[in-house]
Amino acid sequence: MSDRERHEWWQTAVVYQIYPRSFRDTTGNGVGDLRGVIEEMDYLSDTLGVDAFWLSPFYPSPMADFGYDVSDYRDVHPLFGDLSTFDRLVARAHEAGLKVIIDFVPNHTSDQHPWFIESRSSREDPRRDWYVWRDPKPDGSPPNNWLSVFGGSAWELDDRTGQCYLHSFLKEQPELDWRNPAVRAALKEVMRFWLDRQVDGFRIDTVLFLMKDPAERDNPPNVGGPRHLHKPLGAYDAQVHEHDQGHPDVHQVFREVRAVLKEYEPPRMASGEMHVFDWTEWGSYYGADLDELNMPTNFGLLEAPWTAMGVRRVVDGVEAAVPPGAWPNYVLGSHDDPRLATRLGEHGSRQAAVLLLTLRGSPTLYYGDELGMREAEIPPERRQDPWSLTEPELGRDGCRTPMQWSPDPGAGFTLADEPWLPVGGDHAARNVRSQLRDPDSHLNLYRRLLALRRGSAALRTGSYQPLDDVPPDCFAFERSRGAERVLVAVNFSPEPLSVDVPGFAGRVAVSTHRKSEGCELEGALRLLPHEAVVVL
Repeated sequence: MSDRERHEWWQTAVVYQIYPRSFRDTTGNGVGDLRGVIEEMDYLSDTLGVDAFWLSPFYPSPMADFGYDVSDYRDVHPLFGDLSTFDRLVARAHEAGLKVIIDFVPNHTSDQHPWFIESRSSREDPRRDWYVWRDPKPDGSPPNNWLSVFGGSAWELDDRTGQCYLHSFLKEQPELDWRNPAVRAALKEVMRFWLDRQVDGFRIDTVLFLMKDPAERDNPPNVGGPRHLHKPLGAYDAQVHEHDQGHPDVHQVFREVRAVLKEYEPPRMASGEMHVFDWTEWGSYYGADLDELNMPTNFGLLEAPWTAMGVRRVVDGVEAAVPPGAWPNYVLGSHDDPRLATRLGEHGSRQAAVLLLTLRGSPTLYYGDELGMREAEIPPERRQDPWSLTEPELGRDGCRTPMQWSPDPGAGFTLADEPWLPVGGDHAARNVRSQLRDPDSHLNLYRRLLALRRGSAALRTGSYQPLDDVPPDCFAFERSRGAERVLVAVNFSPEPLSVDVPGFAGRVAVSTHRKSEGCELEGALRLLPHEAVVVL
């Protein structure tokens, strides 16, 4: 029996995140669409060689937050196509051997969703308690001190009824009340709608916000500094978000979500977006009986200092926290974070590729990171992200620019004169067509790593064992399954290093410095500056 038969598909899969607005435009309107994903399916399955892709929201939406403000959970925004296009996409993906994961946004809707339009119509409306409505304090101030991630209070006074509604994000994203059984039942039916259309899983947005302190106590002040090291969240970091997310009752919600998934064959999965860096807490969301989330999203490497010790501390913490029988995962880029190659630089982004595709667990790649795409500078007049309107330094447009397929005008993304966001200034060199011709390119490094991973049971499902007797600037570990042993070593130093690995003989199969590939190793490994290698 192969390791793929012993493990569920998401445990051996490499997932590729697609931001549909920016992947490929087939209509000439400057906005990517589902047909563009269909037309590039061979790139995903054959050229690159991933196993699954996750689609950011494509639902009908006023686009206040570019699809994360859903006005209809059971349809496709006309910008992206329609339900028949979506069905063709799923069928084509399955023909290509790819799994399809879709974004599910259950914490809040658009203020244009029919449920909220009814809810705000009067205090007596049957759907009033589908959302979180509260009276302001006697002095007219908000019900408590909770903040919106995007700035200001998380409460918006509605003049029509004299009450405030809760919104942890934009005021156009009112919060559903997940303590209401009718809300839970309705959202579970939404899940079944898409599962019946043969989606393979969900990435659940802002999953910890679903359950908050039922007493709605004030959050305490944060005196310890920013809670998100790579991108402090401005005023939001002024509080410790103890009461407005992550209440223990969320575990029951996750068990109910998992129960819906278990109604379907073949197996379906759910991951949950959470920025939790206490590894014991993070590991608890798998469930005591592994009956909650299949994979709580792990953003630890996004927060880690990019040093040997900083990275190892995260990996060892994750390994210690994953319950027996559960499966870790790693993320190094997303639609909410500055581009990987900008954060870590040329050397660091290549090291990151090696780590992401060799650590024990399921990796998620963000579109364009395989090209080393950089964070784009967006002129003020072209900014789209609502966050940039309140806190410009936190805007996310720079990591959402069009996929760079070619050096042509429009980067092969669109024929429109002006795409929805400007094409990155590095597209002439960092594009698929050009990098496929360059053996030393980012893209070809990813392709070699993905091909190696596909052929190695040790890399897909083997054990993880860190090496202790290595130089301080080196992080090295062994992956093994049965008789197969794989050594991975990363030199974080600008100087060459020598690593003693007694009892290990092999050949450098992949390196960030391609000239090292094919070199034989026996007992000692010599690493070039900033080099990361995989030795078989």
